[in-house]
Amino acid sequence: MSVDIRFVPVDEFARVRQPGLAPVRLIPVLADMCRINALSAVKLAGSGHLGSSFSAMDVVAWLYYHEMNVRDVGWNAAERDVYFSSKGHDVPGLYAVLHSLGVISDDRLLRLRRLGGLDGHPDVGVPGIEANSGSLGMGISKGRGIAWAKRFRRVGGHVFVMTGDGELQEGQNYEALQSTVQQGITGLTVIVDHNKVQSDKLVGEIVSLGDIEAKFLASGWHVTRCDGHDHARLEALWAELRTIEDRPRVVIADTIKGRGVSFMEHGRALAEGGGYYRWHAGAPSDDAFVAAHHELAGRVNAALAELGHEPLELADVRRDSTGEPFFAKNALGEPVSTGSQPATAAMTREYVVEAYGAALIDIAARRPDVVVLDADLAADCRTRRFELEVPDRFIQNGIAEQDMVSMAGGLARHGLLPIVNSFASFLASRANEQIYNNATERTRIVYVCHYAGLIPAGPGKSHQSLRDVALFANLPDFTIIQPVNATETAQALSYCVDEAPGSSMLRLVIGPSPRQIDSPAGYQLSRGRGWVVREGSDAVVMSYGPVMLHEALLASEILAGQGISLSVVNQPWLNAFDIDWLRSATDGHQAIFVLEDHGVTGALGDHLLSALIQNGLLGGRHFKVFGVDGLPACGTPAEALAAHGLDGTSLARRITSTLEPRPA
Repeated sequence: MSVDIRFVPVDEFARVRQPGLAPVRLIPVLADMCRINALSAVKLAGSGHLGSSFSAMDVVAWLYYHEMNVRDVGWNAAERDVYFSSKGHDVPGLYAVLHSLGVISDDRLLRLRRLGGLDGHPDVGVPGIEANSGSLGMGISKGRGIAWAKRFRRVGGHVFVMTGDGELQEGQNYEALQSTVQQGITGLTVIVDHNKVQSDKLVGEIVSLGDIEAKFLASGWHVTRCDGHDHARLEALWAELRTIEDRPRVVIADTIKGRGVSFMEHGRALAEGGGYYRWHAGAPSDDAFVAAHHELAGRVNAALAELGHEPLELADVRRDSTGEPFFAKNALGEPVSTGSQPATAAMTREYVVEAYGAALIDIAARRPDVVVLDADLAADCRTRRFELEVPDRFIQNGIAEQDMVSMAGGLARHGLLPIVNSFASFLASRANEQIYNNATERTRIVYVCHYAGLIPAGPGKSHQSLRDVALFANLPDFTIIQPVNATETAQALSYCVDEAPGSSMLRLVIGPSPRQIDSPAGYQLSRGRGWVVREGSDAVVMSYGPVMLHEALLASEILAGQGISLSVVNQPWLNAFDIDWLRSATDGHQAIFVLEDHGVTGALGDHLLSALIQNGLLGGRHFKVFGVDGLPACGTPAEALAAHGLDGTSLARRITSTLEPRPA
C-alpha cells in the first residue's frame, strides 16, 4: 500500500465536543469525522461497504449523540435504548460512531475484518453491537422481540432498527410489520435508509418498492419522512416522534448513497459507472482514498474553524512488526482495491466463478429452455453477462430468495430449466423449504451456491457458508458438485444441465486458488469420480474446491519433508461416488482423511464414510474429517484457516499426530 492512512483518534472527538454547542452544528462535524474513520478502516481491510455506511451516517450519529440514552444510563443497563442495523452492510460506519464514543478502541477500529478485530458484518461479540445481522430481512422481527422483552420485564428504553430500502424486498419484513401491530408493540422505531441504490443498481430497476409509505401505513404504523442528511429536520422529527406512544413508528430517511464524498455519491457515481454503482463494496484505490480523505478532512477542518477549534490532529495507523501498515487484502490475502491498479499474480489465475459466467453463455446458445434467476447479486455471481446478452431469459428477483426459488419451481413445472443463483449462506438455508417443495414435484432445477465455504472470512458469520452441503444433501435426488478450476466448473455446469438425473447444487467459491490446480490432460468430469492431484503411498486426503485443495497440497509438501507420503485427491462429487474408482483411490493407504470447506458434519466426509462402510472398503483403516468446528472465525484467509487448524502447516501437524503409533 503506497499511501499513508491516517484516522481520527478518539481523544479528538472528545476535544471537538464542547458543552452548549447546538447539536445541529456539532453532530454534522462528528458524522464527517466518523466518515473519515470508516474510510480508513475499509481501506486497511481491503473490503467493506462505504456507500451504505456513508448514507446512514448522519442518522446514526444523531441517534447516538442526541436521541438515545446509552451515554447517560450505561451501555449495559437494562433500560438502555437499543440501536442495531438490520442491513449490516453499514457496520463500518456504526463502528466509527461507537469508536467516537470510546466504546471501541483505536486499535480495534483499525482491525476491521481481522481476527480479534471487527467482523465485516455486525456481531454481538463486538462492544456496542446489539444484534448479529447481514442476512437481510430479520431486523424488524428481532427488534420486535427486544421491545417485547423490555415491556415484559418492565424496563425502559426504546428500540431503533435501521433497514436498507433494498432489504425491504425480503418478505419477512412484511410479516413483522403486521405482527408488531397485532402484538401491541409501541417501543419500536424502524428507520429506512432510503438511498435508492442496492448492491450496484437502483432499487427501482431491481424490484421497485412502490409506495412504501402506504405499505407501512396499511400495516398500522405511524409513518414520517425526512431528508436523512438534514440535521435540523432530524431534530424536529425525533421531537415529534417522542409524542407518538400508541403505535410503532417508521422513519423513511431519504439519503444519498456515498454521502460526504462527491464522487461516491450515487448521482455522480451512477452516471460515471454507466448505471452501476461501484462503491457498494470493496476498498477504494490509493488515488480514490486520498481524494476522499482530503475532501472529508477539508470539510471537517473548515467546520472546526467556524466553531473556533484547531484543525484535526490525525493519527497514523499502527504498523506491523515489519514496520509496514496493514495491507489491504482480497479473499486470498493479496493486495487489491476497487480502483485501477497493476494486476497481481492472483489476477492471472482462474476464478471458478468467472468460468461459470462464461459457461452460462455457452449453454444458453444450445439450450433455449435455460432461464437464469438472480437475487440482486448479478455482479458477484457473474450472471451480469447473461443478463446483458440474453435478457429475455434472465429474471431479477431482488433480495427475496424464497420468492425466487418458488418462482423457479413454477418455471420448471412448465418445461423450463431454471438456474438459480445467490450466495450459498442465503440460498441453502433461507429457501430450504421452498427447495424441498420443488424437489417433491420431481422437476429439475440447478441451484448455484456462490461464496461458499470459510473463505473469504472478512464478511463474517452471516456470509460464511458452512452448512449448505448438509442442507442440500438431505433433499431427495440431489447431486452436489464443487469444482476446483475453470475446466471443471464448465464441465460441472454442463453435467447439471444435460446429465443430472434430478436437481443439482453447484457450489462455487468467489476467489481464485492460491495456486493454479490444473486438471489432467484430456480430463472429463465423470459422475462420482475424482482425480489424484498428488501421488502418495502412506495416507490419502480427499478434498474439493480451490481453497482447501491448496492447503492439502501444502500439507503434503510439508509431510514429504518428514518422510510421510500423502496422496491428495480432488473429489468434486460431494455426495456421489463411483465405487470402483473409490476403491482404487483409497487402496494401499493406512489412513483416509477428508478436508472439508464446510462444517465437520453433513458434507463429503459423512457421505464418503457411509460409502466406504456400505461397500466394505474401510477395512479397519483410520478415517478422520478435518473441517470447521463451531462458529467460523472472521479475519484474513490465513488467520481464519489457522484459527480452525485448516491451513497446510496445521494440517500436516494434525495428520502426523494421527499417524503416529499409539502407546500399547
